[in-house]
Formats: sequence, structure tokens, C-alpha cells
Amino acid sequence: MDHTQPKSDAAIAPIRFENSYARLPEHFFARANPTPVAEPWLIKFNRPLAEELGLDADRLERDGAQVFSGNSLPEGAEPLGMAYAGHQFGQFVPLLGDGRAILLGEVIDKNGVRRDIQLKGAGKTPYSRRGDGRAALGPVLREYIVSEAMHALGIPATRALAAVVTGEPVYRERVLPGAVFTRVAASHIRVGTFQFFAARGDNESVKTLADYVIGRHYPQLNGHERPYLALLEAVAGAQAALIARWLCVGFIHGVMNTDNCAVSGETIDFGPCAFLDAYDPAKVFSSIDQGGRYGYASQPAIGQWNLARLAETLLPLLDPEPSEAVNLANDVIAGYGPRFQTHWLTGMKAKIGLIGEEDGDLDLVQGLLTLMKEGQADFTLTFRRLADVAESDAAQDTFAASLGDPAAIAPWLGEWRARLSREAGTPHERVRAMRKVNPAYIPRNHRIEQAIRAAEDDGDFSLFEALLSVLANPYEDQPRFAAYAAPPTPSEEVFRTFCGT
Repeated sequence: MDHTQPKSDAAIAPIRFENSYARLPEHFFARANPTPVAEPWLIKFNRPLAEELGLDADRLERDGAQVFSGNSLPEGAEPLGMAYAGHQFGQFVPLLGDGRAILLGEVIDKNGVRRDIQLKGAGKTPYSRRGDGRAALGPVLREYIVSEAMHALGIPATRALAAVVTGEPVYRERVLPGAVFTRVAASHIRVGTFQFFAARGDNESVKTLADYVIGRHYPQLNGHERPYLALLEAVAGAQAALIARWLCVGFIHGVMNTDNCAVSGETIDFGPCAFLDAYDPAKVFSSIDQGGRYGYASQPAIGQWNLARLAETLLPLLDPEPSEAVNLANDVIAGYGPRFQTHWLTGMKAKIGLIGEEDGDLDLVQGLLTLMKEGQADFTLTFRRLADVAESDAAQDTFAASLGDPAAIAPWLGEWRARLSREAGTPHERVRAMRKVNPAYIPRNHRIEQAIRAAEDDGDFSLFEALLSVLANPYEDQPRFAAYAAPPTPSEEVFRTFCGT
């Protein structure tokens, strides 16, 4: 087998590419072919997503190991690594780029939306520096599980199209099986992409990129009197809404660097991410986040910080007068906080059954969160069980016991019931609405680790498949999989998650 150049084979070209990023100036990216692997084997193929993308699912199911490993390039693919910079834990790195990811190209899905198809772990690119360009099996499975779970939870996120074992080892702290992940995204343009050009004083390229982003993600801004200010406002709104939704399901991204902040408003890069078990607003899982910069409750402020870094790149486009450009940008950045608060409070109120608006609603939400922290209550189960209480008083004892001290929760429950009495709608409608926003199942950290260990150590993907099946319907009770709703036992608890690069 030729391990230096993938072949292009029209016989296995079931993807109709409609590439646009490859038409941008050459310094926006570097051409990079995948490096073929020895014995690719298709672990998982997301057939419903393939059909949504308008791909030939039958042929991909048959020949996907070759396509999704990078061994065979579909006709029309224009593989490239994207250039970007980024603030990593607050420190600016002027050149990062796709070191182990290769954008095959773009497709127009059945809804007329342009989507990227990217291989992660497909070999070195000019941006790999000292990296091997490869991915280990564990991080591939983690990203597949969590990205699809986020989608099922209704949170904007990149998607998993396929996962392939390469038949070759990768070398990290230990020797691990190699794998390639196929990711689908609205685009892979990041705050760090803008920073790459701004750091070089290349304002013309910043403008070219901004125009491209407006055309691709925010076409309603075409013809706007101040299109670049409107772009900053649109990205601010998307990030405020996204991060609020993360907090409402207990999600911790773990590495919110500017190169992991997509201007499309999708969740991207599921490295050391995790979900809360016991509620703790200061919780950090990521092994590389030594100072807690990206802890659970810190995420909204980091979103604002990242937005400020984007604003800095756009200043020359906002107004010819520098001081006015700064004033305009600061107004947008200042407005992010109230936007986030509105999204978050709306989401949290829905979780406790509230649709209307009263002055004490924030205090009611915060009161429950305080009780949860004091009682080390499980974040997901607390809200799911509160829906049970809304349905029947008989569920109150179970709910109260889960917060540690039943006597402590009684006053809050009294205030909550009084508030519900002033809400419109029937109790039945309220319970249904609460269960639609309070999942029974999340990607529990210990379950992900169990699936990874079984796959890495024994080649057993049954736990991976079971977890995907459960998480596809997170808001539905699934008696057959009731154990997947339970928090970890002390011996199962995961305290640290790892990036995997």
C-alpha cells in the first residue's frame, strides 16, 4: 500500500462537494493530503446525518473505511489545513492552525445549508509543528459521543459523521490504537482565524474573512449600514445563547481558548469536556486547566473575554476613527452580559416550570442552586425529579432526599409551588414542558470512560453503541437503560479529563 499519497477514486466518490473556503486566498490555509493508514476499519457511520447531508449513504456504508480514514479522496475533495492563531489559557499564540485536522471540503445539505466535512487524525499538515497529526481512539470516541449527545439535547454543536480505527498505533503516555474522526460543522472558522490575520497587520484579509463569514453564516447582514459591527453583535448573540445552554445542562467545555470558539455559534472541539455530576459552580475537570480558568461558572465571562478578542481584530473595520471604533466595540461587549443573563434565566426558569416573568424569579432559581451546592445534589437528576414533584406530591420525598437535608428544601418548595400557582397552563402541560428541557440522560463522564476503556483494552464497542443509543433520546424515560441516568458511585467518579492531543 502507498502510504504517501491517498488515491482519488471516482468509484467511491459519494460526496458532492461545493467548496468555497478553498477559493479564498492561498494564505488562508495550506493544502494537505491525508496520510493513508494500514488497515482502516469503520467503527461507526452516522447514516441519518449522511442522508441529511445529501450523501450516498449506501456507498459510504460500504466503502467508508477508505474514505473516512483518508486512504481514498472522494472526487471533488480539496483537502486543506486552515490557518488560525489563538489565546490559549490567556496566552496569545500567533500561529496554530489545523495540526491534525484536514478539511476535505463542503457540501450543501438538504436544507440548503453549507457544511464542512473534516477529518481529525488523518496525518500531518504544515501546521502540525512537532505533532504526529494523528488521533487516539479514546478522544475520537469521546468526541463522537458528546457531539451527538449535544445535538440530541438541542444544543448547537459540530456533528459526528464517522469514526474509523486506523490499524496503526499512536504514541502518547502509552501506546494506543489510532483512529480518525469525521466531523461536520457549519464551518471551522474561529475567533482565532480572525486573530491570525490581525496579528500580522493584514486588515485586508480580516475584511475578506469577515465578508466570507457574513455571506456564509449571517447573510441577513448583507447591505447593513455597519456590517462588521452587526457581525460582532451577531457573534455576541450566538455565543451568549450557546453558553447559556451549556450551563443549563451542566456542560463544561474545558478549553475555551479563542481557537476553540466558532463564530458560527456551534460548540466545537470536545477535548477535556465533561458534565457536572454533583453541582459545584467552581467545578473543573480538565487536567490542563490548572488555574480553573474554564470552570463551569466561569464560562460566561470567558465567552465575553473571547468576544473582546474578536472585537480587537475588527476595530479597523468598525469605524475609520479609532476611538469611535473602540466605543462601538465596547458597547457590544458590554451588552453581552445582559444577553447571556436573559438566555440563562429563561432557560433555568423553564427547568423549574416557569414561563411568565416575576421579580423574584432569579432569587427562586438561585435559591435552588444554593441548596443543590450545599447538598452536593446531582445537577441532572435534581431537575428531572423536580418535574416528578410537579406531577405528583408523592415524588417530593425522593426529590428532597436527593438534596441531602429534606427539611432545608421545604421552604423553597413552598415558594416554588406558590409561584407555579400564578403560572398559566395546566399542571399536565407544565410537567410535559419541564421534561422537554430537563434530560434524564447526559453523557456521564464515567460512562464515557467505561466505553473508551472497553474499546481500547478489549476492542469491545458494545458500551459505546449502548451509550449512543441512550443519548439519542435524552428527554425520554428509557426503563431498559435506567442505570444510565444514575450518577457515578464513589469508585466510578471521574475527577480529570484529558485533551488527547
